[in-house]
Order: sequence, then C-alpha cells, then structure tokens
Amino acid sequence: MRRVLAAALLPALLPALLAACATGAPVPAPAPADVYVFAYFTKNGEDGLHLAASSDGYRWDKLNGGASYLKPTVGVSKLMRDPCIVRGPDGTYHMVWTAGWTENGIGYASSTDLVHWSAQRYLPVMAGEAGTLNAWAPEIAWDEKRGEFLIFWSSTVPGKFPAGEGQGDGKYNHRIYATTTKDFAVFTPTRLFYDPGFSVIDATFLRAPGRDWLLVKDETRNPPKKYLQLASADSIQGPFGTLSAPITPPGLWTEGPTALQIGADTILYYDAYTAKHYGALRARGGDLTKWEDVTAQMSFPDEGTAVRMRHGTAIAVPVEVVRKLKAAQ
Repeated sequence: MRRVLAAALLPALLPALLAACATGAPVPAPAPADVYVFAYFTKNGEDGLHLAASSDGYRWDKLNGGASYLKPTVGVSKLMRDPCIVRGPDGTYHMVWTAGWTENGIGYASSTDLVHWSAQRYLPVMAGEAGTLNAWAPEIAWDEKRGEFLIFWSSTVPGKFPAGEGQGDGKYNHRIYATTTKDFAVFTPTRLFYDPGFSVIDATFLRAPGRDWLLVKDETRNPPKKYLQLASADSIQGPFGTLSAPITPPGLWTEGPTALQIGADTILYYDAYTAKHYGALRARGGDLTKWEDVTAQMSFPDEGTAVRMRHGTAIAVPVEVVRKLKAAQ
C-alpha cells in the first residue's frame, strides 16, 4: 500500500523536489488531512462521553474500546447526554451537553485535544424562566461574522406557548432558546431563538457552502411527526426561512441530527431512536433540497446493542487529535 501511495504522489511532488534540490531548500511536509470524530452517549448518559473516529465519514470505529473519555460531574442527575463539540478559532474544543432530564441548565467543558478536559461547569441557562421543565440537547456554533459562540437548546416553559399544547409528549411543548458568549465567562441574557409554532427540539446547523441552514425536529406526537426539516438563513442568527417538507424517511421517528461536509457532499446523520439504529442522508454539491438515503453505506459501532451510539455530534479534526485519543486508550 505504501509503495502504491508513493507512486501515485510522486508526479505531484517531483517539481517541488527538483526545486528544493536546486536551491538547497528543505521540502515542506504536506499538511495532514482532517479526519472525523463522532461524540455520542450510550444508555442514559450516566457514564459520559464516548467517541468514534472515521477517515471517510462512512465507517465509524469506536475509540477507547467503547469506554468513556469523560465522566459527568455536574447537575443534579449527573448525566452527559447529547454531547455537542465545536472547535473554536484558536483550536480549543468546547462541549455542551444535557446534564439531566429535568434540569434548568446544561453542562460545559473545554479541551485542547479531546483527551484532557477542563473542570466541568453547570450553566443555569434557563434559571430566569420560572417553572422551566428542562434544557435539552444544547448545541454550540461559532459565529465568525460576530466573533462569538452561539449556544442554543430546547426548553419547555409551561403555559408560555399555546400553539402545540397537548400535541407533544405529555406536558412538553418545546421552543429553542439561546445565549451567546465570547469567552465562556460572560453570557448574554437567554432569549427565545426559534419558534415555528409547534413543539421543536434538537436544532442544529448545516454550514453548506454559501449558506447556513437550520435543521430541527418536529416533536409533535399527536398526530405523530417526529421528522427533520430544514430552513435556510443568511446567518446562524437568522432570520430563518420557511421550513421544508420532511427530509427523513416517512414514518421513522428521528432525533439528534448532525452533519459533516465531506468534499462536495453534505452527510447528515440522525438517531432513529425507536428503530434503535443510526441513519444517514446525503446531499450532493451543496444542494440541500435533494437528499438520498445512504444508511446502508454506513457502519456504526455497536449497532443493535444496549451500548449503541445515541444522539451525538460529528466534527472534523486534525489527524493528530485521533492519534492522541488512540494513545490515551
């Protein structure tokens, strides 16, 4: 394999090698390509952060033998569900997660290598809304236009939104809330971020070339919907356009969407939680109005078992990060 790769690369490298020989200058090493890491939880999230790695976005292999890299320590319930990781402009990784089923805050920690983590903190993001039932599935995104991080999540504040009351799961009628921060020390006041007129959870962004897209789950149970929809936007702060028709397979209950840009393709992963497997869709060439089901082309760790992947986030990382994660096993 190494001989084949060397033979394939030689024509491209030959001009640079000859130029270096002529001038005596050292030959620069090619920059390492990114690989991909999937952060997820298993069971109820009680044992913390699990990671899988992939070189192509299709075959995912669990790291650390499937054991957790980070145990949860904050919140009343001390869970680490729905982990979302983003890489900041300085290379620091920031993670938020659902700390419990009935918390009014979320968990937060940071890392430079995904191996060693800062002290965990509890961010009481919904403490200002009396009676809040939950703070679920937080996500974090870097807003390069404003030079700040956007943190957003789903919460139910009983009686606040008549639309959707009685149509969700029991007493829940979620909307998306948000805060922003530049340094994770000072946060803007929590605000209502997205209200489509029905119970909505698991918002995330697809950063396709030239445009941002908000992806959300319709959490309506009566009648059952539980599918994913997209709304376009000029920026991650909105405003957001009209929601598309459902993009996930008919009748399939889905949650926890996350996406990668792999070459010209956008790969969207989702947790088909009632069917107990992960699914995937692919959009070609940046056209997020046309999706094909590529679940059959995927390989996820521990599918069909009690420790299968649950609601996570896929990100691109330098290959050295995965080397360190494997070395720490």
